[in-house]
Amino acid sequence: MGAPAETPTGAANDPHGDQAADGRCATEPDACRVMDEVRYEIDRLDRVLVRLLAERQRYIEAAGRIKPRRDEVRLPWRIEDVVAKVLASAEREGLSKRIAEPVWRELIERCIEHEHEIWARTHPE
Repeated sequence: MGAPAETPTGAANDPHGDQAADGRCATEPDACRVMDEVRYEIDRLDRVLVRLLAERQRYIEAAGRIKPRRDEVRLPWRIEDVVAKVLASAEREGLSKRIAEPVWRELIERCIEHEHEIWARTHPE
């Protein structure tokens, strides 16, 4: 509760709030000794994830603009293709399938909803 008493190791080298000056995280997970370090790194990663998700959203918006027909917005084969690729990446990176699969399926559903909105705006009847 409240801000940490001091900045975690490496944070002062991080002008953007995302990584140490050498490009690595400020404190590796195995080196964390206090919860302030863990929380700092999770917050840093959340900022990185938001930027990546915003970039992904821009591609979803491009898809909604480009697809000629509304029924092309939801393609079951593509959903399964994306999930399969994500699960393969998750396994290589050490991310639990129990985290990766439901997170990506929900992400895909929300992106499809957003793409439908973009499609409707860019394809007036």
